[in-house]
Amino acid sequence: MIIGISHITLIVADLNLSSLFFENIFGAKVVYSSPTAKYILINDLWVALNKGESLSEQTYNHIAFKINDNDIDSYIKRVQDFGIELIQGRARSEGEGRSIYFYDYDNHLFELHSGTLSERLDSYNKIE
Repeated sequence: MIIGISHITLIVADLNLSSLFFENIFGAKVVYSSPTAKYILINDLWVALNKGESLSEQTYNHIAFKINDNDIDSYIKRVQDFGIELIQGRARSEGEGRSIYFYDYDNHLFELHSGTLSERLDSYNKIE
């Protein structure tokens, strides 16, 4: 039986730059560091950063982190202050929650989302 997510591993070209990205935007803490890997914690979520080649292209495959709706503006500022460009998200139905999308230096897409699955499903049911 699956009981949760153990960890997320991302391949990154520059371990130091990537850990700064996670520390400044997500409030991550580095808990392990070697020449080929860094382990960070975002709250209790373990993210392994392994040294390697960046993704060759940007896609919609992404990791979405849950945030409170009233924190959207402060996260927009964090991302922009770190010099990361926000990208346009997909069109949303009312009630789905709000999202911020941005890529890291290795073409990983991240979303900060204020909604829940039940809210999204409720919004879809209202449309149908």
